Amino acid sequence: MDIMGFDFIIRFGIHAIALLFLLKYTFFRYSNDRDSLFSFTLFGHGVFIVAGLLHNIDISMGFAFGLFAVFSMLRYRTESISVRSMTYLFLVIVVALISSVGPVSHGELLVINALICALAWVYETRILAVRHEVATLTYGRMKNLKPERWGNLLADLRELTGLDVQIVEVVDRNYDSKTAKLRIYYPKPELNSSLSPVSEETPREDKIAPVSPRPFVARPNTVVLRGLSG
Repeated sequence: MDIMGFDFIIRFGIHAIALLFLLKYTFFRYSNDRDSLFSFTLFGHGVFIVAGLLHNIDISMGFAFGLFAVFSMLRYRTESISVRSMTYLFLVIVVALISSVGPVSHGELLVINALICALAWVYETRILAVRHEVATLTYGRMKNLKPERWGNLLADLRELTGLDVQIVEVVDRNYDSKTAKLRIYYPKPELNSSLSPVSEETPREDKIAPVSPRPFVARPNTVVLRGLSG
């Protein structure tokens, strides 16, 4: 592939369109993380260009893929990056390398990139699993943490937050202050709404803070409560 030749321009165009759909209309649609959108897009373009420059050198596709994969791990290893973001970073590298040095025709390249983008878009919807937002909560009613009062706990959390809380993790208990740290999971609201602080007119000990969305994973030594929607 000659740099700035017709084949390079066509491949870069396919690559750019694939990244636009993958990141702008799939990743950014569900995360609103502009910094990651900016970084992943430029990272993908950089991988494409460098791989194109190295294409005339006698290296294998596996070596090129491993080179950029190791580089990405070293670059982002000190960042607080979620598993979901790491997955998209991996897909960005895949699209960039296949588009740049993949031994496929333009039509085959278009189909492969379209398949990758389509799978990412489908799996981000409710087809695979219902999306849940996550928030942490310092809860002051320890009596509701008893197994026989789990129904009261879910009802109280739904009243406190105004959210349809489905899953609750008891992360930590502080018996000195008589509070517990909870992690709650609730379906993503249709409208963009954020958790607001508890009104000062209501003297309650509960404080809630939103955290980055992530899939639910039950951890050892935690009590997991599941409520029925509706």
